[in-house]
Order: sequence, then C-alpha cells, then structure tokens
Amino acid sequence: MDLGTVQAYVEAAAPRVECRKHGVVVAWIPWARHDARHTREFEDTAAWMATHTSKTTLVDLFRVTWRTVGRIITRVMDEAQGKVDRFAGLTRIGIDEISYKKGHRYITVIVNHDTGRLIWAAPGRDKETLRAFFDELGE
Repeated sequence: MDLGTVQAYVEAAAPRVECRKHGVVVAWIPWARHDARHTREFEDTAAWMATHTSKTTLVDLFRVTWRTVGRIITRVMDEAQGKVDRFAGLTRIGIDEISYKKGHRYITVIVNHDTGRLIWAAPGRDKETLRAFFDELGE
C-alpha cells in the first residue's frame, strides 16, 4: 500500500522448491497467503475495504483490478472460515432463497436467527441444495 502520497513496493525473493507431493512450487513465505501476489496485511485491508466502499474507490486506491479483489476476498474468507465453526451453538435458523439473473437463478441462504449472521449459502433452491446444508451441519 502507499505511504501517504508515496508509492511503496515490497520485493522479496520467493525461491522455488521441489515438493514430493506437488512438484516444483514457490516456497512458503510468512507474509503472504498461498497463491497470493500481495502481503497478508494488504489482502486483509483490501477485503475489509470491499465491504465498506465502492468498487471504483477500491480499485483506484489499491491499484488492482476488480478480479484481483475477488481473488483476495476468496483467500481471506477461506482462511477465516477455517478458524471459525459457523455451526457452534446453532439453535435457530432461517432458510430463504434469493433470485438473481432476472429470476432465473436462485441461491439458498441460511442465517442464524440468534446472531443474525449468514452461516451458509449455495446455488439452487431444491431439496438437494438443502440436503447439502444438513449434510455439512451433521448430527
């Protein structure tokens, strides 16, 4: 990220190593997520900003494309979901579907009524979609 009005860049060697399982890959580095071209802090800030500002402001401020922001959000969310059990303490849920693409496609959403938070969403609005949620929820 920029330092006020001065552009700042971080450059570091990321050596390639040979993994028995994955072949030749870039070595793990502590300041970035897997398959990322930005630091962890940059990605965390960009993901937070994506929920608080417009698309145009975000891509201009961070000098990245909207597609890059989408990949950043995916990495940040995947990491966050691995640290939190969305189903812990779940007692009351709400189930609804949302249409998009002029009513021809649906997403089933499930929220925790006690916290008001989204806990699960998937494309579709049929029994199979709902069964996928209950399979993930488990006993």
